[in-house]
Amino acid sequence: MRRLLAGGAPPVPAGLCADAVRRGERVRGRRRVVRRVLWLLVLAAVVAFGVWASLVRPWSVPPPVTTPPLTGW
Repeated sequence: MRRLLAGGAPPVPAGLCADAVRRGERVRGRRRVVRRVLWLLVLAAVVAFGVWASLVRPWSVPPPVTTPPLTGW
């Protein structure tokens, strides 16, 4: 380990920083696109739920289901 540390740092390629910056910008751009798509999906789900809830009205009491009275027995 001492010999490895005493040897110094290996030379860094010339375009390493520029490559890292380009790759980082690409990754950041992809993450931004993915984040926007996920927000659009959440918005679409909220709108779909609102439309479904307005049509089905799950908060209202369902009509009572009873049989008609039996007469004439």
